[in-house]
Amino acid sequence: MVPFRPDSRHETRLQALQSRLGYRFGDPLLLARALTHRSFGAEHNERLEFLGDAVLSLAVSGLLYERFSGSDEGDLTRVRAHLVREDSLHRVALQLGLPEVLRMSEGEARGGGAQRASILADAVEAIIGGVFLDGGFAPAAEVVRTLFGEIIQATEAESWTKDAKTELQEWLQARRFSVPAYRIVATRGQAHAQTFEVECAVAALGLAERGEGKSRRNAEQEAARRLLEALKKSDKPGGPLRS
Repeated sequence: MVPFRPDSRHETRLQALQSRLGYRFGDPLLLARALTHRSFGAEHNERLEFLGDAVLSLAVSGLLYERFSGSDEGDLTRVRAHLVREDSLHRVALQLGLPEVLRMSEGEARGGGAQRASILADAVEAIIGGVFLDGGFAPAAEVVRTLFGEIIQATEAESWTKDAKTELQEWLQARRFSVPAYRIVATRGQAHAQTFEVECAVAALGLAERGEGKSRRNAEQEAARRLLEALKKSDKPGGPLRS
């Protein structure tokens, strides 16, 4: 490990980071490694990241299990995936001030590495892995509660429902149909206030529906929702897909 001798300013930032985490490392070298990118040296944070990923998943699962006793496995899995994905971890990293304390090569730093979402997300997982090694699962789970508890408490189960495009694709794949095709049919209005009309089609079934929205994505979601509704009706006993 590269000798870890932070100057007074860096030491102050590390102390502030541990205060935000709600955990103080007994072994400062674990924190140093968690904050070390592979470009800095051989003793980097990737192994801690691997460990932290598993600890984070288990700790978040426990929090969700407590918070939403009536939700099924599918809902819990979806919200967990949302919470532990890169962009969510990136936001946590920024709140923790990680760009100020990461160690990386000068070249990586000049290239904006300290602001790169993937590097910051990995560092969050590495820190959680470091806490696990330093103090065990209970302290690591408390750090996860500190970082994610508030957003979990503010989350409503209804917000976990799949978006229409995802649900449509899964519906089709479960029945061995190809994924739908989307195309813009029309664009209306001025550039700053456009309305998009999009068609969603399943060629194998000869079905298509259209949707409108203020963005292409919203129009695709509306078209997918309408097509899914039509498919579900057709899939009922006596419908075209069951004949």
